[in-house]
Amino acid sequence: MSSTTSTGTGPLARTPVEQHGRLRVRGNRVVDEHGEELQLKGMSMFWSVWEGEKFYNASAVDTLVSNWDVTVVRAAMTANTSGLGYVNNPDAEKRKVKAIVDAAIAQGIYVIIDWHDHDAIRNKEAAKRFFREMATEYGDEPAVIFEVFNEPDTETWAQVKSYAEEVIREIRGAKSDNLVIVGSPNWSQDVDVAAKNPITSDNNVAYTLHFYAATHKDALRTKAKAAMTAGLPLFVTEWGTCTSSGDGALDLAEAQRWLDFLASNSISWLNWSVVDKAESCAALKPGASAGGPWADGQLTDSGRWVKQKLQAR
Repeated sequence: MSSTTSTGTGPLARTPVEQHGRLRVRGNRVVDEHGEELQLKGMSMFWSVWEGEKFYNASAVDTLVSNWDVTVVRAAMTANTSGLGYVNNPDAEKRKVKAIVDAAIAQGIYVIIDWHDHDAIRNKEAAKRFFREMATEYGDEPAVIFEVFNEPDTETWAQVKSYAEEVIREIRGAKSDNLVIVGSPNWSQDVDVAAKNPITSDNNVAYTLHFYAATHKDALRTKAKAAMTAGLPLFVTEWGTCTSSGDGALDLAEAQRWLDFLASNSISWLNWSVVDKAESCAALKPGASAGGPWADGQLTDSGRWVKQKLQAR
């Protein structure tokens, strides 16, 4: 597995994107433009319409790169929840996404444009418009990854697959061949179900796996192994140290077991999340500044632990 960090120091150091270029799928792995396996590690932003909105700025991304050593960030753009999000206010949400994407490109790290939704099928036409626009604007950027449905809940895989195929056609129609990530039923846990009937209309698709360490343990890793054995490439766009509610007690021993599993299979990951909400999986304590840098005293127990894992080599 190749390195995911800048190589060397000073003006000749290479950024992750300079080092790895455009990502693609090969078999059950996501590889770089040289065909080498890699593992990106980073942080997901919080829902873009709630407490995490204030962190959708270049300074926050710069802090995550310079102080946390992230190689990927995720703009979790709210699609439509409680009447909030892109469906009803597209311009405001696009501005937030672009702030993160532009900052990530400037820093030379990867960035996931995430349609953060539990009901994306109902919002399909809006998703198609959004991703065609994003692919038209950013589709030539090797740093950019498109996550078209982060977390289906009650939808069947057949429904999710059909939706994803339509949205992917919009991205490809905008002349972008960048990596696309697709969710699966049951809050992106049923990757083994997707593996039985994968998307075959496009050859650069990975599948997200979400877990929360205090809730999801060996049983979900077994599903992940089954999916990979069947040939499915995985990418963990969201995981937490706590329960699936985003709160509750941390299970750092189980979180470490998950990180070991991901490392052994070259699966990239992003922790949930960059927010100062008063809940266990938040990385920051309430009142943390919008752009950082954040002192250790401003980090939650989860934030301090995850930051150490990001900085470990």
